[in-house]
Amino acid sequence: MAPRKASIKRNTKETSVSVTVNLDGVGKTSIKTGINFLDHLIVSFGKHGMMDLKVDAKSNDGIEHHLIEDTAITIGQTIDKALNSRRGITRFSYASVPMDESLAEASIDLIKRPFWKLTLLIKRNKIEDISKEDLEHFFQSLLQNLNSCIHLTVKYGDNDHHKVEAAIKSLAVALRNASSLDKKQKGIPSTKGSM
Repeated sequence: MAPRKASIKRNTKETSVSVTVNLDGVGKTSIKTGINFLDHLIVSFGKHGMMDLKVDAKSNDGIEHHLIEDTAITIGQTIDKALNSRRGITRFSYASVPMDESLAEASIDLIKRPFWKLTLLIKRNKIEDISKEDLEHFFQSLLQNLNSCIHLTVKYGDNDHHKVEAAIKSLAVALRNASSLDKKQKGIPSTKGSM
């Protein structure tokens, strides 16, 4: 099987984003966006997804929303590209991840038919250095660009930081398992013969 690696560069008047991913990595990450909490979330995503992930993102217009959105878009598109035809993958997975008092669940079907449902239950207007709406938009942009069917739900929790971190970790673990190679699966994991 060909290496499941991909790189994408997204350059606009608003941002410059470069992402490289190796789905068969060991969770090695190098993340530089200039936004501390965003870096932390993406490091967790790579680490718990057991993918090598390099992200270099900078703002060209000084607008944080654009940087957060374009970073998420590029990560999602790069992972989608690395998955290629999705031949031989497990395809479906589910992960439930606690973080102290919070619990998040992710269910994934890596079919090439994008649908996403997101519930984060964020109460505060800001978590660390990111606004609530920008955090929600980060997850939305990431999910819709993974070109898959994903349901990501924070079931409960009191601490918004814990809720968001449990969410990214549950997504990472579910993605790791769904994208893993299944020794029994000889081709495309679909009765259609196509994803």
